[in-house]
Amino acid sequence: MELKKYLTLQIDYAKLTSVEKLVVLLSAIALVAVMMILGACVLFYLSFAVVFMLSDAIGCTWGAYLIVSGVFVVMMLAVYAMRQKLILDPVARFLTKLFFNHKKTMP
Repeated sequence: MELKKYLTLQIDYAKLTSVEKLVVLLSAIALVAVMMILGACVLFYLSFAVVFMLSDAIGCTWGAYLIVSGVFVVMMLAVYAMRQKLILDPVARFLTKLFFNHKKTMP
């Protein structure tokens, strides 16, 4: 009888721990998604501001668009080149702390 009660309590504990970790994971995903959307909006408007500023400076609107596009391509290539350090390692570290840290569940 005691063993059955102990196993039931362990199963309930595992369920609660899983739900807690899932909530932390989903809230982190939601936060990153919202921040990326807001960041994309800011970057969109800032890029237009830079284009208008450059078009006044160089006197050529299409040239300003090409310069801003070139800067974005260089930034994309830099992020791709450093994807391990910028993206993969932090995500792996976050998930490892979340699922394997028994003392503290909140990162």
